[in-house]
Amino acid sequence: MPIAESKLPLTSKTEPRSDFSRLIRRLHIDGPLLGGLVLICGFGLFILYSAVGESNKLLMNQAVRLSIAFVAMLVAAQMPPDFLRRWTPWGYGAGIVLLVLVLITGEVGQGARRWLNLGVRFQPSEAMKLGVPMMAAWYLHDRQMPPRLGQLLIIAVMIVVPTILIARQPDLGTSLLIAASGIIVIILAGMSLRLIIGMGILAIPGAMVLWTVMKDYQKQRVLTLLNPDTDPLGAGYNIIQSKIAIGSGGLFGKGWTNGSQAHLEFLPERDTDFIFAVLGEEFGLFGVLTLLALYMFVIGRGLYMAVNAHDTYSRLLAGSISLTFLVYVFVNTAMVTGLIPVVGVPLPLVSFGGTSMVTLMAGFGILMSIHSQRKLLPH
Repeated sequence: MPIAESKLPLTSKTEPRSDFSRLIRRLHIDGPLLGGLVLICGFGLFILYSAVGESNKLLMNQAVRLSIAFVAMLVAAQMPPDFLRRWTPWGYGAGIVLLVLVLITGEVGQGARRWLNLGVRFQPSEAMKLGVPMMAAWYLHDRQMPPRLGQLLIIAVMIVVPTILIARQPDLGTSLLIAASGIIVIILAGMSLRLIIGMGILAIPGAMVLWTVMKDYQKQRVLTLLNPDTDPLGAGYNIIQSKIAIGSGGLFGKGWTNGSQAHLEFLPERDTDFIFAVLGEEFGLFGVLTLLALYMFVIGRGLYMAVNAHDTYSRLLAGSISLTFLVYVFVNTAMVTGLIPVVGVPLPLVSFGGTSMVTLMAGFGILMSIHSQRKLLPH
């Protein structure tokens, strides 16, 4: 009797934990990745509250968008990789059609035609952040690795078509990010070093051609990067104020909601593109490194999932989603600190917004699906 009584409390304590683990497995959710994403989003809401002037309404709007994004992640996690692979060409084709419709009938806002209203207002370009790497991975799935030159040319067409359509909206930042997601798939497929060097050399005349077709304001952003002090109250204003905000934060920052650059409205776009500057001013280097560490954990977990994927399509897609997320983080932080031109890319899962967040979380849901349904090889 004493032995039986000592076992009863132990069983009652362990049963809820096993039930929760079974629920997580049944929903194809990866615990470590989910934990990292929740910490980033929670930290993001904390920063955003200060960036939006302590507005409870705007904070609740962002919380609702985050909820929708997590639902998108959960739905995507239930889709088997084989199902995604079969439907990839149809999804890619539908995305191209939507991009064409944007150029013809899309809604104009802030000088750009990026939105489409089909009962729900959305940006088709965001869907192509997943559509392009999925299509490239689909094409390479049953082909010899590394890809040959002819196959690379075909993939290049798959990447270039949506890139040009998005650049014509105009949305140069998103178009370059989408091109990067497709190029990452090619590199992960084992492209030879000789071809990589060749692409780097071709990028030089390509940049010259790009310069000739860029809008005047886009050219001005590049020139401002080289010397922002030439127009401190005009084109160089954003980056100058951003650097002041980050530099004034020091090691531990001025404290939450105490950032003078943000709250005195010197810092532009402080709740979207330049929210990283708010983080640097109020939480200092310590806060910046904390957020970057969370980003690196999520990216590392994604790459671990890619390595353990069971087929070529899953490995290439998982690797591209993880490394493209790294590119998003780098572009925003480098833009805010003056290392690259301002391109209008939000800080992932932190900046105020909805469409981009839903796309990112759907991508992480695909990662979870790939990892939960992997086939382990026998020893």
